[in-house]
Amino acid sequence: MPPAASPSRPSQSAEDYLERIQELMEGKGYARVVDIASSLKVKQASVTSMVQKLAEQGYLHYEKYRGLILTDKGRAVAQRIQQRHATLSRFFSLFGLDAATQQADIEGIEHHLSPATVTCLADLAEFFERNPAVLEKFSKSRGKSRRG
Repeated sequence: MPPAASPSRPSQSAEDYLERIQELMEGKGYARVVDIASSLKVKQASVTSMVQKLAEQGYLHYEKYRGLILTDKGRAVAQRIQQRHATLSRFFSLFGLDAATQQADIEGIEHHLSPATVTCLADLAEFFERNPAVLEKFSKSRGKSRRG
């Protein structure tokens, strides 16, 4: 069960919006409702509603027809989500999982992992990166266990 949203922790959906807004701002220099709706494959009305909620909670500044800007609070959440996403991608990449599988799995689990678990996975990824022979041995053992 995912951690509950609270005044200090946004909902899963809100985290997805904040992450996407940050990505758009990094890529294009701005984020508009139409861009967010298109990239998340949702209706503009849904985006407008969520953006208004996020503004009320202090995660962004929103002016109708003008666009939006993440506050420091919103940027911090978005960066935390991006780091969590990058850690999971780094971890899954070690095992040769294709990009589509990684993306689907990350989207499915990223909101359900505690910060402690994400840190553990980052440490494990680093361990495997520093010990490629161990990773190779693990990879070989997986093939044998699936055949047997």
